[in-house]
Amino acid sequence: MNDTAPFDPWSPAFLADPYPAYAALREAGRVHRYAPTNQYLIPHHADVSALLRDRRLGRTYRHRYEHDEFGRTPPPPEHEPFHTLNDHGMLDLEPPDHTRIRRLVSKAFTPRTVQRLQPYVEKLASDLVAGLVADGGGDLLARVAEPLPVAVIAEMLGVPEADRAPLRPWSAAICGMYELNPPEEVARAAVTASVEFTKYLRELIAQRRKDPGDDLVSGLIAAHDDGDRLTEQEMISTCVLLLNAGHEATVNSTVNGWAALFRHPDQLAALRADHSLVPSAIEELMRYDTPLQLFERWVLEDIEIAGTTVPRGSEVALLFGSANHDPAVFADPARLDLTRADNPHISFSAGIHYCIGAPLARLELAASMRALLTQAPTLRLAAEPERRPNFVIRGLAGLAVEI
Repeated sequence: MNDTAPFDPWSPAFLADPYPAYAALREAGRVHRYAPTNQYLIPHHADVSALLRDRRLGRTYRHRYEHDEFGRTPPPPEHEPFHTLNDHGMLDLEPPDHTRIRRLVSKAFTPRTVQRLQPYVEKLASDLVAGLVADGGGDLLARVAEPLPVAVIAEMLGVPEADRAPLRPWSAAICGMYELNPPEEVARAAVTASVEFTKYLRELIAQRRKDPGDDLVSGLIAAHDDGDRLTEQEMISTCVLLLNAGHEATVNSTVNGWAALFRHPDQLAALRADHSLVPSAIEELMRYDTPLQLFERWVLEDIEIAGTTVPRGSEVALLFGSANHDPAVFADPARLDLTRADNPHISFSAGIHYCIGAPLARLELAASMRALLTQAPTLRLAAEPERRPNFVIRGLAGLAVEI
């Protein structure tokens, strides 16, 4: 355990560019006790990758321990609606519940489902970019990056267009709870959004039970395995998880990626000259400025990392952004290289919690990138972008562009 001074997730300078601080953490050691969040920071790719697969760690501990047995205080009762919603989704469950829910969700969320969406995704991306071009530019976040994945997930779930306006605000409020030490006003907003989102989805599920359609909610109702089905709460939590995870990463990868391209005109010129670089560009941009910087795990049994015992009841913070810049894995990691061939980034996590929506995210990112390259070949930055004051979910408040 070593000095964590460079790591300051509430500092504007750190938020602007956390990667030099990560380099200092990696240089200083493999595990660091961080008092402000009562966590152990893990900055190296090999350790992060191994711990994501280590069953001695978990997203929850409730399948094995009560709060007091684990040395933890239960969340405040007034936060219960958020925790009920969050704790029944597969992202925050461990086997056997995680295994059962992921298997049932996979029956509805198949590669064929994603493939069937491709024409819709590509047309929507093209239409959104056409609107931006017709206006001579605008906010790439609000005009393309955000509406595309929100509409796609809503289309998949079967949420009618007239009902979609609150989805992004609900999601943003709930995701505020994933930041480090969220303040009480953030918790209150998350609770309100959880109550409203749950009420909406309960009504939508009731409609689909009576009148099933060709959508994911109907598929989740129908999905079963040896007589096992999702409970209504599991369906609600799964829908919220798919919406939140299904667009947050795509929105932030889009704006972080284009901001990086504008700062590296040689790489942008290469991409404009050769659109076949799009797939490798997407992977490199997700590595270069990682949309999810940190993922937490509870330590269910004592583990040892580089001679340091991390005791049961502790929480580790797996630093994805640092792992994706580890020079032990990535040659010259601070360099943006859209042709990077060996790119085992962990932006979609790993192990049993590997992102089930990764194929859809890649489809959306490719569709919007190709549409922008084709329809807006002279796209350029119109103003210096402002970064959102968040650490865990890394993104921009907006990205003003002009044609």
